[in-house]
Amino acid sequence: MTNDEVLKIYEETQALLKGHFRLSSGRHSDRYLQSALVLQYPDKAEKLCRALGEKVSPLKPQTVLSPAMGGLFVGHELARALGIRHVFTERNKDTDAMELRRGFSVQPGERVFAVEDIITTGKSVRESYQVVRAMGAEVVGVGCLIDRSGGENIFDVPVKYLASLKVESWDEKDCPLCKQGIPVVKPGSRAKF
Repeated sequence: MTNDEVLKIYEETQALLKGHFRLSSGRHSDRYLQSALVLQYPDKAEKLCRALGEKVSPLKPQTVLSPAMGGLFVGHELARALGIRHVFTERNKDTDAMELRRGFSVQPGERVFAVEDIITTGKSVRESYQVVRAMGAEVVGVGCLIDRSGGENIFDVPVKYLASLKVESWDEKDCPLCKQGIPVVKPGSRAKF
């Protein structure tokens, strides 16, 4: 699946938005990828994650790990494509730290691939894999459907993605859209859209 084919699916489902957005990282951007609008269609989710699975398979993971909420569908569908299990982390409402809950566990040496829907700074997926790494798991890679950092993310493991879309983002104090007085929207799983 090519970069253009992936972005076309996002455009067809109106999941590539334009405006003034506050990202989960706190940075501002003029474009936002709302993967939920793509992943609401099981056939599209399966197609995208099967293609990602082809890139991930050579790493021979035993488990797929994703952060809730954005990575849940991608993690589940990727695990299905690879024929392995899926576990996820959630933020502790009191500490905001990622945790592996709901009876999930990993074993020392277990080969884990961490996946997110979209990676910008990599903060959520990094926090997730640090949880299982602290439990002794071997993190064999990180992946996403779309890398919107333009390859600027620095992970200490291989990175696999279907498409790359360089989208500029700014600290709030440097945001040209804020300076123009354009209202900011906080989309995604942590706020109403």
